[in-house]
Amino acid sequence: MTATTETVSTATAPRGRGGAAQSVTDSLVMAKRNLIRMARIPEVVIFGLIQPIMFVVLFSYVFGGSITIPGAGTSASSYREFLMAGIFAQTVTFATAGAGAGIAEDMHKGLIDRFRSLPMTRGAVLTGRTLADLVQTALTLVVLAVVALLVGWRAHDGIPKALAGFGLLLLLGYAFTWIGALIGLSVRTPEAATSGGLIWLFPLTFISVAFVPSQNMPSFLQHIAEWNPFSATVVACRDLFGNLPPGYPVPDAWPMEHPVLASLLWSVLIIAVFRALAVRKYRSATA
Repeated sequence: MTATTETVSTATAPRGRGGAAQSVTDSLVMAKRNLIRMARIPEVVIFGLIQPIMFVVLFSYVFGGSITIPGAGTSASSYREFLMAGIFAQTVTFATAGAGAGIAEDMHKGLIDRFRSLPMTRGAVLTGRTLADLVQTALTLVVLAVVALLVGWRAHDGIPKALAGFGLLLLLGYAFTWIGALIGLSVRTPEAATSGGLIWLFPLTFISVAFVPSQNMPSFLQHIAEWNPFSATVVACRDLFGNLPPGYPVPDAWPMEHPVLASLLWSVLIIAVFRALAVRKYRSATA
């Protein structure tokens, strides 16, 4: 009897009208819902701001002056400018854990089942969540940029290029929230989603050119760091911000020679692959 009831309930659940316009509308509604929830829990946003600010201060004043930057030596001010693109990129990618935990929490509380009863497109729940996370990431970047200015960071190549750099950062962050969405759908609890969203991010961000030049690494790690999608965005931002010192050697790797294009390609590829996987997982998890 229970199986029959569940079958009838699934069969009679209203479906969205479909189409691109309906998908966009549903996604924006879900994004608004998530933003309202974030606004009602401000401590989540506040704690999300504290960690990157701590990274800026600690890396700037603890490691600044002790790490050699090709073309600039061990200048503390040069290291701060070299560092900031890496901190920005690390901050946007760490939004992965929040996205995964949020979706896992909705699954755990049964909210996803309630959404299924509404006439909306299947991908709207995930797209709305990732868009809301993108807004939070943008807010975090604004605050972080102000802190960076206070410790001496500057963008030297003008506002348009600086905005382009921040655009690449947001695109990378949005791409990684889809990885978080897939993780959130694949685990049973929000705690597992948080752990699963962070454990692989640390080697990804540290085996990169975010905090030290790849020339300072062992040869086998240099190739990993230079082909790391995270590194492509970091180098692209340094280029757009004008933060590379004169005479800085460009590694002999295609992503390092064409960082802006490589960053765009990596981010678009990650979105395409992981959005498809996440939507497929969502359908199978709630079928």
